[in-house]
Amino acid sequence: MRYGLFLGCNVPAVRPDVERAIRLTMPRLGAELADLEGSVCCPAFGAFPSADETASLAVSAWNFSLAEEKGVELVTQCGSCYSSLRTARKRLLEDAEIREAVDRLLAKAGRVFRGTVVVRHMIDVLYNDIGPERIRGTLDFPLDGMKAVVQYPCHTLFPSEVVGFDTPAGRPHMLRDLVEALGAEVQTYSRELQCCGGAGGFVKGSYAGASEFAFKKLRAMGSETEAELIVVSCITCLEHLDRMQGELGKKGGEGGCPIPVFDYNQVLALCMGFDPAEVASISIMPRDGLIARIRRA
Repeated sequence: MRYGLFLGCNVPAVRPDVERAIRLTMPRLGAELADLEGSVCCPAFGAFPSADETASLAVSAWNFSLAEEKGVELVTQCGSCYSSLRTARKRLLEDAEIREAVDRLLAKAGRVFRGTVVVRHMIDVLYNDIGPERIRGTLDFPLDGMKAVVQYPCHTLFPSEVVGFDTPAGRPHMLRDLVEALGAEVQTYSRELQCCGGAGGFVKGSYAGASEFAFKKLRAMGSETEAELIVVSCITCLEHLDRMQGELGKKGGEGGCPIPVFDYNQVLALCMGFDPAEVASISIMPRDGLIARIRRA
């Protein structure tokens, strides 16, 4: 199994420990990761696509051409990157006029988009190509007896006809199954499928609104579950839920629940025995106690 690793902007910039966890765990599972040298921003939804759609699609097509040149499927952890690239691919394959305009732009840079690229999310690869059973067999430190909740990246669920791989989109299960493969009990709660609130437009447009949106989710986790960790598979979810718990803690007495947040590959890396300083060193919410329990320290 060989994949083109598309890291996007935020993972290497603000959570390099997540990148390290991915690079260590995937080969252990038999997945070879090829770097897409020269890759650029996906580009994410927001100002760029709305200001110049053709240029935005040309940037996506540039990234596609790198994966096509290596003959690999493109895999990403970032929910926004995944959705943006899947949407761009669909647009390019269905609109001949805009495809021609993009081809002309790429030609100036000596690149070619052939339309053969496959864009996948990390959850999809872990569940469908590797599988929970194989993951279970690689663990040195399973999460036996621990309780978790999961945060599904909303950009991997809707619109399901473009981005969906976990069906039905209204009742996803793959991330839950993957966490259970690590030995944890995954608990449900009323706002499980609510977006984390960290979308760029939401946060920039109304930080207070985006914060309160996340607070409601975190309060539900705290009051309805016994979760000891939150497991995500999206850099935006990871950053936002971690940050918002810090903000909620400042408010005091309002249902705060200081639960450590991890990317799935980070927890997997800890369970495989990799050094926490390499794979889970960056966070706002304290993690050391939970990491020590995972490592039986």
